[in-house]
Amino acid sequence: METQKLYYENVYQRTFRAQVLSCEAEKEHWLVVLNRTAFFPEGGGQPGDRGVLDSVNVLDTKEKEGVVLHITNAPLSVGKLVTGGIDWPFRRMHMQEHSGEHILSGVLHRFFGVNNVGFHMGSACVTLDLDKPLDAHQIALGERLANEAVYQNLPIEIGYPSVQELETLDYRSKKELTGQVRIVTIPGYDVCACCGTHVARTGEIGMVKVLGFMHYKGGVRISMLCGSRALRDYGERLAAVTAVSGLLSAKPEAVADAVERLLQEKDALKQQVSTLQNDLLAGKAASMQPAANGLLCTFEEGLNPDALRHYSTLLVPKCARAAAVFSGEDGHFQYAVAGAEGIDVRAFGKEMNAALNGRGGGKPGLVQGNVQASRKEIEDWFAQHKED
Repeated sequence: METQKLYYENVYQRTFRAQVLSCEAEKEHWLVVLNRTAFFPEGGGQPGDRGVLDSVNVLDTKEKEGVVLHITNAPLSVGKLVTGGIDWPFRRMHMQEHSGEHILSGVLHRFFGVNNVGFHMGSACVTLDLDKPLDAHQIALGERLANEAVYQNLPIEIGYPSVQELETLDYRSKKELTGQVRIVTIPGYDVCACCGTHVARTGEIGMVKVLGFMHYKGGVRISMLCGSRALRDYGERLAAVTAVSGLLSAKPEAVADAVERLLQEKDALKQQVSTLQNDLLAGKAASMQPAANGLLCTFEEGLNPDALRHYSTLLVPKCARAAAVFSGEDGHFQYAVAGAEGIDVRAFGKEMNAALNGRGGGKPGLVQGNVQASRKEIEDWFAQHKED
């Protein structure tokens, strides 16, 4: 027997009384079936409701063949009358977002001919997948018009047209539908087949905010928020901008320009440091004594991979076989090994990696990687490789 779905009779009903028809264990949870429920089950891209049944927590809600399954953290006795209460802020958030998504999808469909082929309410945001690409200006227009619908506080109408009426109705749907079809209408903005929950009037959505978009499967994926989550997100972003504004001693509206100047200064300083470092390494290489055994092994603090390569090549004239430079801390060093003219150091690098728990590779004249070994272990290994 199908569950009586109170959320379709009154989407704002938060508490109810119902009888437990069955309760079955599933791993560490239980699946509870009631004769009636206000818990909306997962469907149409909208997550299932959560809340309580008496003192038992409802963690999620799903539907199977018309029966609503309440996933709980404890069992309930079959036949018992229980009081259910849904997590209202959680439900209202989804009602706002589902309604806002309808408006944005409807506007973009009407103006640009795109179709909604995917919709998901995630923990971070809502994603909307459209079958054709859109640019930033088109999406911004859609956002502006969607918020115009919010400001008008239009009624959101729910209906169940007859088969004959459906044949003449222009409505959006991701797939072919049979049987009774639930149609959600936002006058002047959208007509769509949908099983989800929605607010009664568009003003309750609060706001529709696009966070960003990306090309996706030949179309576009839009990230968005509505209502309470959009307001919370705005608060978090404002707090972050205010904090950065204080750190940079710049007005909030001038933060981007201040950061750009800071990055330019950073790049200039980075170039200066690189030049000074190269001069220092050239001086050290010039003063280095030739390697007695044809192999040179040295350690230098604070070198990145590019500097390691550069320094090892500067040291090549000081040795007949190869120059190895290590940088890091005991137990974990990055390295670069450059071979003298005509010397292929790839086999040497493999042997060193095997002995010193390392990994890496490169070209005949230069190999690079890292080893998990102490400085003493590295120095001892090189000492054993005297020139034949």
